Amino acid sequence: MFKKKSVLVTGGTGFLGKAVYRNLKENGYKNIVAVGSSYDLTIASEVDDLLGYAKPVAVVHLAATVGGIGANKANPGLYMYNNLIMGANLIEACRKLGSVEKFIMVGTVCSYPKFTPVPFKEEDIWNGYPEETNAPYGVAKKSLMQLIMSYKEQYDFNGVNLIPVNMYGPEDNFDPASSHVIPALILKFHKAMRDVKNNKSFYKKEDAVEIWGTGKASREFLYIDDCAEAIRLSLEKDVSAEPINIGTGGEVMIKHLALSIAEIMGYDGKIRFNSEYPDGQPRRCLSINRAKEWLGYSPTVGLYEGLEKTIEWFKTNAEEFDAYLDSI
Repeated sequence: MFKKKSVLVTGGTGFLGKAVYRNLKENGYKNIVAVGSSYDLTIASEVDDLLGYAKPVAVVHLAATVGGIGANKANPGLYMYNNLIMGANLIEACRKLGSVEKFIMVGTVCSYPKFTPVPFKEEDIWNGYPEETNAPYGVAKKSLMQLIMSYKEQYDFNGVNLIPVNMYGPEDNFDPASSHVIPALILKFHKAMRDVKNNKSFYKKEDAVEIWGTGKASREFLYIDDCAEAIRLSLEKDVSAEPINIGTGGEVMIKHLALSIAEIMGYDGKIRFNSEYPDGQPRRCLSINRAKEWLGYSPTVGLYEGLEKTIEWFKTNAEEFDAYLDSI
């Protein structure tokens, strides 16, 4: 439908944006306009400039201000404002333009209520308030989801709402100030192993890699290329504006995730979970039946395989992240 037309990807130079760009290219899309921070989407006039430049027939909105638990706790106002205003500006500008035939809104699992029954079903998203540490970000994304649905009702605006779980993979964000759990753990184990190597000694019994929380919270993790594939399918399938979960349908406790990463990396030291820090939402695991039925979507990369690929990439590029090691 859009392979020969202009497809705008906001956040196109970021982690997910690069994967979406690759996927679209590999599947025959000829005119992809992937933009990063060169346009400030919180400013309406710059959004208009971007649309004038790209002349899109389809838009994939990935641009976001986002981070892990620590970053969310430190920036609740900034994260809510930036995400809400960027999305609202872009959706309204596309509506007014009149030539945008499809708008893909990529939301977040953080929009779900804190105590959503597992597995999370799309209709559950309206049944309560999100987990407190990332609520502002989740509420902003949920508001944009409703905006897409309301614009469909009033203006027949053709939007799709996707709700992906936590993503990971090669080229992830390893900055401790804003990274998510998998890159944060990889960096912690890498630092511990490097320190031992530099000291030419064995692990001291009192030393341990510290991980926030109890380790008992569970998360679902989606390999980045699987998410990109779901986004491409949403461009090509005729679906409603009702939200669609994108994940794997499986969950893992953070404790077991940490042990898997340690095993793959060859870390044999101690791990200590610090319960003085929050776990965040107790469990996250999505029902992906709607994605399978509506999009023909099915994830292809299992967690252990995805971790192996991610860690292999990290080891190849580890020197790029040395500057972060002193801050963890």
